[in-house]
Amino acid sequence: MSDSDRVRTHVYVSGHVQGVFYRASTREKARTEGIDGWVKNRTDGRVEAVFEGPKPAVEVMIEWCKTGSRAASVEAVERTTEEPTGLEGFEIRR
Repeated sequence: MSDSDRVRTHVYVSGHVQGVFYRASTREKARTEGIDGWVKNRTDGRVEAVFEGPKPAVEVMIEWCKTGSRAASVEAVERTTEEPTGLEGFEIRR
């Protein structure tokens, strides 16, 4: 895949999304979909994530975020589109 085929989406997920394996589940799903990026808890109770990869796979991740891990209760997913920066791998950030 060339760099021109990659997209980047920055998301903020609100609801009961911390302490419910949301970050670990996001990392597992992103790796399954071949997505690069990161996920972290925010001090305001939301989860923040960045997804980079082919547009169809990034869209799968956005849809997945609306449900998240089995124990999560997602209220909203805010998203913005950004220019890809060439992230490699997917990590949980602290």
